[in-house]
Amino acid sequence: MTAKAAAARAWEICNLAPIVPVLVVDDVAHARPLAEALVAGGLPALEVTLRTEAALDVIAAMADVPGGVVGAGTLVTPDDVVAAKAAGAQFGVSPGATDALIAACEAEELPLLPGAATATEAMALLARGYDMLKFFPAEASGGAPALKAIGAPLPQISFCPTGGVSMANAMSYLSLPNVVCAGGSWVAPKDKVQAGDWAGIEELAREAAALGG
Repeated sequence: MTAKAAAARAWEICNLAPIVPVLVVDDVAHARPLAEALVAGGLPALEVTLRTEAALDVIAAMADVPGGVVGAGTLVTPDDVVAAKAAGAQFGVSPGATDALIAACEAEELPLLPGAATATEAMALLARGYDMLKFFPAEASGGAPALKAIGAPLPQISFCPTGGVSMANAMSYLSLPNVVCAGGSWVAPKDKVQAGDWAGIEELAREAAALGG
């Protein structure tokens, strides 16, 4: 997969909904009902972070949910990429970007949303053909004002801000012309997941989906 094709597919996925749920799932038994609730609520693109031992099994379980597009987050090494693709991930998300990670995603034909926090990082990725990026960590890097400032000289780059994004501040990002969507974990809070409150999660997803107008 070329960088141009990867970026185009990442852009398509980011356009599916205004919010991409960022999911940390400890129990694979929660995977399918969680994905079904989020998809039913209008959030089809799902990022499962590789931060738990169950993550790859969770991706495999979610990959079978109708209407969902499951991706792997926290990709750091080429081995992460290979494992995520084998588990059924349809896209990848990384906190930053290295040559090795990008090469692995292109070799595995896994569309990548690479992370950038500065204009220099964004320009380096643009030079490689990536114009749909993750802005991370969003709030710690200056929030919406910083992303707006980066967008002024680099209007050809689109972003998905993640890290500190909430229902309360999401619109400050989504209102920017260089923001396609935002990543957030609030739509799947740990207490509701542990309690199996799928109806409650579906409602949170509906509220988040409505941010797109």
